[in-house]
Amino acid sequence: MPTVSLTVNGKAANATVEGRTLLVQVLRETLKLTGTHVGCDTSQCGACVVHVDGKPVKSCTVLALQADGCAVTSIEGLSQGADLHPMQQAFRDCHGLQCGFCTPGMIMTAVDIAKRHPEADEATIRRELEGNLCRCTGYANIVKAVQTGAAAMRQG
Repeated sequence: MPTVSLTVNGKAANATVEGRTLLVQVLRETLKLTGTHVGCDTSQCGACVVHVDGKPVKSCTVLALQADGCAVTSIEGLSQGADLHPMQQAFRDCHGLQCGFCTPGMIMTAVDIAKRHPEADEATIRRELEGNLCRCTGYANIVKAVQTGAAAMRQG
């Protein structure tokens, strides 16, 4: 079986995988980083979004071997010790979550939105979040959290 070498949340990681092993499986099962969720296995819900070389991907559709040599950031890699990332803090402050299942993927997507559209309006945020499903919130507080987090990210 092949070995995949990754940098995950700034740390080197290796895993022996079958060819069909998904990135989300390596993160959750091998590396025990269970913040990345599996919601649908069909790339519809966005609960599994992580950043690979700085770009958001649905890790349930990426083979681990495709990520060989890449830098992967999961929800666990956003915070700096006890200090939450500005987007994580915004989701907390704006109550951009209810059950929390979609939250890791939403936050990872939101960080990317804030980088690409730092002053996005509600319509842009809603359009950008179309690949992430939340069955609890109705999105109003999520949109507010993205705007608040983006503003905090702009301030440094």
